[in-house]
Amino acid sequence: MESDDELLRTREVALLLGVPANTLRWWRYIGEGPEWFRLGPRVVVYRASKVAAWLAEREAEGARPQTA
Repeated sequence: MESDDELLRTREVALLLGVPANTLRWWRYIGEGPEWFRLGPRVVVYRASKVAAWLAEREAEGARPQTA
């Protein structure tokens, strides 16, 4: 498995994004946030590559032109 395909748990993604773990749980509930899947009934994981792609999309959406 490549390092970009590393599986991250909710707590790890929360630290990476700088948001509380409960925010990720809420985003899953409402269908927002990075793509995730279940490994079992209580194990939610995110692929590092999917988290990075989601973050890049957010960055592009929020990019503002610089004014001099």
